Amino acid sequence: MTAATASGAGSNYASSLVDLQRFEEAKSLLRKMMPVARRVLGEYYDTTLRMKWNYAEMLYKNEGATLDDLREAVATLEEVDQIARRVLG
Repeated sequence: MTAATASGAGSNYASSLVDLQRFEEAKSLLRKMMPVARRVLGEYYDTTLRMKWNYAEMLYKNEGATLDDLREAVATLEEVDQIARRVLG
């Protein structure tokens, strides 16, 4: 299994956790996986961007989100948007 395949599977799993509203599990998983994906795949790889998107989504969809969580979600989405526009056009 390649790093990209493993990261993609992890990203899909985290997305499923968010859909199931299992936010703490998704948060824990993504916080562990995002630095690894960045290091192995790079900041601009689509799977890395998807993980960041999932992380932000998990933060803002959580009904127990704090104001700091919402600020972090906005900052993360803005970062993903900038990178995606630059890399994907």
